[in-house]
Amino acid sequence: MAAQVLNGTMVAALIKERVAARVSELAARGIKPGLAAVLVGDNPASKVYVGSKVKTCEALGLYSEEHVLPGDTTTEQLLALVEELNQRDTIDGILVQLPLPPQIETRRILEAVTPAKDVDGFHAINVGRLVRGEEGLFPCTPAGVMEMLDHYQIPLAGAHAVVVGRSDIVGKPMAMMLLHRHATVTICHSRTRDLPAMAREADILIAAIGRTAMITGDYVREGAVVVDVGMNSATTEAEIRQIFPESEWPKRLETLRKKGSTLVGDVEPRTVIEKAAWLTPVPGGVGPLTIAMLMQNTLRAAEMRRA
Repeated sequence: MAAQVLNGTMVAALIKERVAARVSELAARGIKPGLAAVLVGDNPASKVYVGSKVKTCEALGLYSEEHVLPGDTTTEQLLALVEELNQRDTIDGILVQLPLPPQIETRRILEAVTPAKDVDGFHAINVGRLVRGEEGLFPCTPAGVMEMLDHYQIPLAGAHAVVVGRSDIVGKPMAMMLLHRHATVTICHSRTRDLPAMAREADILIAAIGRTAMITGDYVREGAVVVDVGMNSATTEAEIRQIFPESEWPKRLETLRKKGSTLVGDVEPRTVIEKAAWLTPVPGGVGPLTIAMLMQNTLRAAEMRRA
């Protein structure tokens, strides 16, 4: 039997409905949560991401503003903008779109955002709060995965969760969130010995390693829950026929013809779909949850600052 779909688009819509309702309640008290998005340079993907975040803010009733700086911006210039936004009372959340150009010291920028406005959850103070199980603002992608697992009532307490990937943005915070929900957590990465065997131990397998269709059916035990965090591209017909089940070929090939590529995650659905009990699609899985959780974090930041 093919895996059931963990529909991130639907869960994201529910999160955004919740946020919009709460934003409306705050508006009656004269409070409008505000998000400032900062983009340096002209990375096309980053432009699309920032644009979609600004549009989502408008749709949910949040205030938003976009700051676009030239690609030769220095660390000091960006620090000055971040400090200005830190001081503004109309701004509750500050998002600095990554990656930044190579001449900018990314760590200094992320640490300059005041923790109370750090809606990406990257500041060391918020990381520490996550580790200690305290209240704070936490990374949007793993937080969205948790919302999705809860929506589908996936049992977490006592489950063995294997997280493939150890990034600061997804892998590490994902492992910590699962641990706080009483899962037994194993973190794997590119140097893990016999990675397929380790992954097959998972009740819940989180693929966040950034390698196209790396997680095949050989990595998945029967009945596992598989969450695909990857966002990669397939650019040839041969790749599409290798990665996707035959039922998806017409749609994927049409997308390839129109756009030159089609989205694919870290999981190879063709082989995994027959073994997993649940599987996130790409697109339509984790991606929409990230933006929804950014909106929720902006709302939370506004409420925490005014508590």
